Amino acid sequence: MNVLVVDDEMEIADLVELYLQNENYTVHKFYTGQEALNTIDTVKYDLAILDLMLPDVDGFTICKKIREKYNFPIIMLTAREEEIDKITGLTLGADDYVTKPFRPLELIARVKAQLRRVTKYNTSQEEANEDSNIIAFSGLVLNKETHECRLNEEEINLTPTEFKLLWILCANRGTVMSADRLFEEIWGDKYFSNSNNTIMVHIRHIREKMHETADNPKYIRTVWGVGYKVE
Repeated sequence: MNVLVVDDEMEIADLVELYLQNENYTVHKFYTGQEALNTIDTVKYDLAILDLMLPDVDGFTICKKIREKYNFPIIMLTAREEEIDKITGLTLGADDYVTKPFRPLELIARVKAQLRRVTKYNTSQEEANEDSNIIAFSGLVLNKETHECRLNEEEINLTPTEFKLLWILCANRGTVMSADRLFEEIWGDKYFSNSNNTIMVHIRHIREKMHETADNPKYIRTVWGVGYKVE
């Protein structure tokens, strides 16, 4: 699998490359954003690891450029502690973020979780429809096989994380899903300190794409203090 790594701190980029290569990933490493952008259309990437702060093109811009054409997972690396930076990255289409300094093995675990999520959906959810790859109700159609989402015949462009989140909620229609449970289903982690904020941002982004509001949603409803559900 091809992994894009972009970080202007050479020591970090080289360390990430080493750990990824030890897991038999093919690493395409760059120290500037523009070099990475030049390869987006020439290399079939399976995942990207982007540093937020770069000397030329920042990680937000690279993330946005990738999402204009591609849906492979994106993990953001940030040295900042401000929550707004993490929320901005997720809103632009990033699937996960890791704050520096980080343990390389933790990053590798995140990489594996993202790649597992893209290549294999939870089989226990596959009875939501007679065709286990299709969920269809009230004008909403999700196709797991083609990764397509349509709402009243309009195509909704979802990131891999957004699609998985919406699929889980729709496959469990009528059931309230807590943020912790959703986080575990998607990332494979049993606990994460900011899991609620992470899920909240993705839910908000899905609603925006579906032209919904939090005050009066038709599909994804917030059960305050409990979680989310699709009715």
